Amino acid sequence: MGVPDTESVEARGEEGETMTISVMIVDDHPIWRDGVARDLGEHGFDVLATAADGDAAVRIARTVLPDVVLMDLNLGDTSGVVATRTITGELPNTRVLVLSASGEHDDVLQAVKAGASGYLVKSASVKELVDAVCRTAEGDTVFTAGLAGMVLGEYRRMAEAPAGDAAPPRLTERETDVLRLVAKGLTARQIADRLVISHRTVENHVQSTLRKLQLHNRVELARYAIEHGLDQDED
Repeated sequence: MGVPDTESVEARGEEGETMTISVMIVDDHPIWRDGVARDLGEHGFDVLATAADGDAAVRIARTVLPDVVLMDLNLGDTSGVVATRTITGELPNTRVLVLSASGEHDDVLQAVKAGASGYLVKSASVKELVDAVCRTAEGDTVFTAGLAGMVLGEYRRMAEAPAGDAAPPRLTERETDVLRLVAKGLTARQIADRLVISHRTVENHVQSTLRKLQLHNRVELARYAIEHGLDQDED
């Protein structure tokens, strides 16, 4: 990996203040794990901890509460998928970004269904990794090129299944506008520019919609939108 120009590694807090992004790295290969920790540390991230297996990842995450967990899938004991499901289920303010050597269809879908906010393959450059961690911390979904289309395609196929009879929760007009753009793959900043509102307002609408729909992250939100046809252009 070549070292790119340093980029901003700050996220916006509740009141708009900038905060250093904290990260935990989970990988059973010590040389790779230490290399990623070094690269992120050199780019201004606060690397709180590392872990070599899924059980340790869950235990440490509960203690240090990182903003982002970089999660390998193939671990020695508890799989990365199981660890991801546990962390995202217990720690709502911690997001998981998978960093795996595999780009296989089943691996990607299992990680997303477990609650991962994105999926990056290990061939990514340091520049791509830095950008992905920053965007994940801000609430965006991040995928290596080609994988996002795979996930959305799978959700469209699932959307063809018969729907239940329960009425969906009522969203405001603005929440629906934001949801449509999430389904189209726009980032929070792109949505803010498109709707001429602040990035924080977009995040507030996203969080409100997640609560109403009882979902956990933007990947699930995109799935919901696709299942309800919100990714299609209005007539």
